[in-house]
Amino acid sequence: VKNASIGLLDIINELLDASKIEAGVMELVIAEYELGSLLNDLYNMIRARLGDKNLKLVFEVDPEMPSRFAGDDMRIRQILLNLLTNAVKYTNEGTITVRLNWRDEGEQAVLRYTVKDTGIGIREEDIGKLKAAFRRVDLSRNKNIEGTGLGLNIVQQYLALMDSELEIHSEYEKGSEFSFEIVQKVVDRTKLGNFHERFCAAEKA
Repeated sequence: VKNASIGLLDIINELLDASKIEAGVMELVIAEYELGSLLNDLYNMIRARLGDKNLKLVFEVDPEMPSRFAGDDMRIRQILLNLLTNAVKYTNEGTITVRLNWRDEGEQAVLRYTVKDTGIGIREEDIGKLKAAFRRVDLSRNKNIEGTGLGLNIVQQYLALMDSELEIHSEYEKGSEFSFEIVQKVVDRTKLGNFHERFCAAEKA
């Protein structure tokens, strides 16, 4: 029941977001945010979705990067949540990895996020089809996986608002990698530090 409820909520949210984008009323809301808090929220939400799958969730975050930025953290969270939710859906065993690196550009920083999985992968000829709304690929194999086909389209629309785009690399039956870069204003240059030591202490305990 819990998993069905989460799946239904995902579908409703995707439809609402798609409607806002189509109506042209979606815009960025810029505010200061703590990077560690954003990553910690994502880590806990995705861990809760792993269920009984034989999956390992790994966050590889540069400890030298600043801890506080200004940007639309809600949209960034939604982008990563969509990518990670897809990774969980299409990966039955192995590892889902979130990698975060950065480039210092003075008052701003370029953050590069990568979500990599060891899932079923995507055929090369199907990668381009993922850009279309309500489009799912390899349906004969994925017919039992819930979803509207809107997730990646919404991700790409959000990234367009941030003057970015989604990069997709995949090897069929071996896994996929989704990456994007966004420019964020640096608010606090205090180093983020070791993500797992600072934000996953409860898990270790």
